[in-house]
Parts: sequence; C-alpha cells; structure tokens
Amino acid sequence: MDKQELYSLLEQVKQDDISIEDAILQIKKEPFHNLGFAKIDNHRGIRQGVPEVIYGASKTPEQIFQIVQSMLESGQKTILITRMKKEAYLYMKDRIEFQYDEMSHIGIVGQIPKPNGNGKVVVCTGGTSDMPVAQEAALTLEVFGNEVVRLYDVGVAGLHRTLAHLDEIMSANVIIAIAGMEGALASVIGGLADCPVIAVPTSVGYGASFHGISALLSMLNSCASGVSVVNIDNGFGAAYQASMINHMGRKK
Repeated sequence: MDKQELYSLLEQVKQDDISIEDAILQIKKEPFHNLGFAKIDNHRGIRQGVPEVIYGASKTPEQIFQIVQSMLESGQKTILITRMKKEAYLYMKDRIEFQYDEMSHIGIVGQIPKPNGNGKVVVCTGGTSDMPVAQEAALTLEVFGNEVVRLYDVGVAGLHRTLAHLDEIMSANVIIAIAGMEGALASVIGGLADCPVIAVPTSVGYGASFHGISALLSMLNSCASGVSVVNIDNGFGAAYQASMINHMGRKK
C-alpha cells in the first residue's frame, strides 16, 4: 500500500463505502511479510511514498520470484527490480508477465503508472557508454510516476550537442547528469539550469579514471551551485532523489 492507496482507503471510509473496522484490518495486515530469507516491508509506501524495490544483485532467481509473489499478494501493483541478472529474467519470464531491459538490468512487474509529478525530469549522459546507468535512472523514474526526457550522448567533448537541448534543460524540474571520464557534464548542466541537478559518476573511462573515482571527485568539486552527487553508477539512487523532488508538495 502506498500513500495514494491509503488516501483512497480513507476516502472510502469517509463515503461509507467501507467500514472503519475493515479499513483498520487492511492497514493492520500491511507491516511486513516474513519469507524467512527476506522480510517484505509492506508499509514502506505509506512511510516514504514509494513501495519497496527489489535489489536483484546477489539474490537467486527463486528468491526474486518469491518476493515478487509476496508483493503482488499484498496488493502492490507495480514492482521494480534493479540489477536483475539475465538468469533471473530467464527463470521468471515463463512464470510471470513482466518487462525486462537488458541494458540496465531493470525488471518491471505490472504497468508503469501515468506521470503524476510536478514537471519533467531530464536524464542526460556524456556518452553512449553511460546509457546503462541512464536507463536504470530513466526506468526507475517512470515506475515512480515521472515524465522523463532522455538526452543521451550530449557530453562536453562536443558542447554544441548540449547547447542544442537548451529548451529541455531550462524547462526541467530536475536534471540527472550522468558521465564518466572527467565528469564535466554535471558542471556544464549545473551552470545552465535553474533546477536541482543530480550528478552520477560512471565507471566509464581509461585507467586513470579509477573506475569512476575521477568523475566522482570532479562532480563533488563542481563549481556550479545546486549540484548534488550520488555514488558511482547509482542511477537508481539518483532517480529516487529526483522523483522525491519532482513530487514535493503533492499530497497524493
């Protein structure tokens, strides 16, 4: 149950479509479901506005499937699985209907909801090699109810490519800037936009990039105000934060 479903339940009580006792019973049944190897947090959607997400790395295909079943039984309509390995996809594809994006290793059970955020979230990358992280961010944003604009391969090695998208950049509510190498894209975007910019360093680059540490340090030392930074390759974390910003002030 998420906040919107809780509001709907309380509205049903208000309209006498459901008794107070039945509503209390539904809420009581929510806290968590113990599967032994995992405790599914069914109240997270009420507390945080977003239901629990399955982190697929290091979980077996059987574990992921059982967690998905538990979430569906508790009434969760859309389930996001991050870092989902291909063997988990192959195990689940004949057992349940879902979408799988091989580039980002994102799995989605259920329908992606219609956007209900306050504006658009722009996801941009320095290069094509950053797209797996960008797709993780973009799909996460869409599952969380955001309208997403993708601007891929607009890095500073060809600054005209960035400047060709000034309308999208300047009209965004939040921007996620994803880049490896020296990570300069975040500073450039931060200097153009009047909205929060979330920088994501990627592990793309040659030896001295130290698997993304070079980009991470560059982004942390950005001279552009309003730039925050998440961990290396953490497209999901950036998307979660961007979605929270894009939904601020909304009650449902």
